[in-house]
Amino acid sequence: MKFVIIGGDAAGMSAASRAKRKNPDIDIIVLEQTHDVSYSACGMPYNIADPERDMEKLVVRRAEVFIEKNKINLLTGHRATAIDRSAKKVSGKIIGGESFSFDYDKLFIATGASPVIPELPGFDLPQVMSLKSLEQGKQIKSYIRENRIKKAVIIGMGYIALEMCEAFEKRGVKVSMVKPGPVFLPWLSPGLSDVIYDELIHKGVDIYSGHAIQKIESLDNGVQVVCANLTLEADMVLVAMGVKPCSKMADEAGLDLGISHSIAVDRYLKTSDKDIYAAGDCADTYHVVTDQKCWIPLALIANRAGWAVADNVTGTQTRLQGIAGTSVFKVFSLEVARSGLNLKEATDAGFEPVENSVKTRSRAHGQPGSTPIHINMTADKKTGRLLGAQMVGKEGVAHRINSIAVALHNKMTVEDFSQTDLAYAPPFGPVWDPLLTAANQLVKKI
Repeated sequence: MKFVIIGGDAAGMSAASRAKRKNPDIDIIVLEQTHDVSYSACGMPYNIADPERDMEKLVVRRAEVFIEKNKINLLTGHRATAIDRSAKKVSGKIIGGESFSFDYDKLFIATGASPVIPELPGFDLPQVMSLKSLEQGKQIKSYIRENRIKKAVIIGMGYIALEMCEAFEKRGVKVSMVKPGPVFLPWLSPGLSDVIYDELIHKGVDIYSGHAIQKIESLDNGVQVVCANLTLEADMVLVAMGVKPCSKMADEAGLDLGISHSIAVDRYLKTSDKDIYAAGDCADTYHVVTDQKCWIPLALIANRAGWAVADNVTGTQTRLQGIAGTSVFKVFSLEVARSGLNLKEATDAGFEPVENSVKTRSRAHGQPGSTPIHINMTADKKTGRLLGAQMVGKEGVAHRINSIAVALHNKMTVEDFSQTDLAYAPPFGPVWDPLLTAANQLVKKI
């Protein structure tokens, strides 16, 4: 069997490695347009924050290891551009060189996502950058060092934008954040969002919501971001307005697209073509709370889906349950986490949601080092089912959210969750864990 994979990062290389382990005789070709494979993209902001750390430390496994040890035909610098479904061929060009074409029996599209870049004047200036690939991470890090950057504007206020605030601050760079939308963090409960907002202000970050960007202009000693009623000068600009699925090639091949123009797949990761699979940031998936399609690009689902594709290609039928959208990130001293639906998402999904917000402590009463934990929890009033939760605090947030994820996957009610036997010791939490306190309060509203 000829198994061709387009894309050599999380989903692609997970599939290639697992397929080769399960069937050493399978003929695998991986086409990767860059020269970097299998690296920790989520670690880039933290690496950029430390001038002494080499960006190469983020590489989990080099291309040579896949080629020599795993016997995978990994072709870097090979950009796939077209899929001919009738002939079952993938064609493209070697970067800076000749064209290529490969036959396939089974094809896996793992093209990932790309940064959202507005089609506005000045976004192509050399001082304007985005952070998605390892090469872009290296570019930003070297640019800060070589140009002694002192001021940066971040366009956008998502996960990467917030993480890069801290990275810039640790490098001595003054940060201004700006975005067109009027609400600072619209997906987060207002009370929790205010905690993050205050933390950023305390750290000297200027925040400008509700300012539509018109253009970026070059100056003699930097650039300026021009809005309708605001102009921000800086040495460099980071565009962090989110990502979009790289689905153009799939669309041109006639494959069905789904949410946010991601590639539509079933629970076995199969596209509308029985011989083509897709997974990772380029494809949609199912939400365990709604049982509906969603597009939430996260690292774990990409790796897990890559495994599932390998299983299905090599003869073991593997069906993915879906995701809860569990995520966590760090903003200076704060941990921010979420899993499941917020109030608006629950309403849009057809539930009759109620929510509750509590402020409790990270450790037991009188325990040194205790800090506040803010929790917002959402449930369905009609059935009592837990729908989601959000948390913000200086400690005890990142791993607590996993309890919510497990409850969501098992479709627990809030009352059932309030009876779970969570661990207790004074250095780690109160006898009534913060999540149990939130659940007990929410039960009263149900």
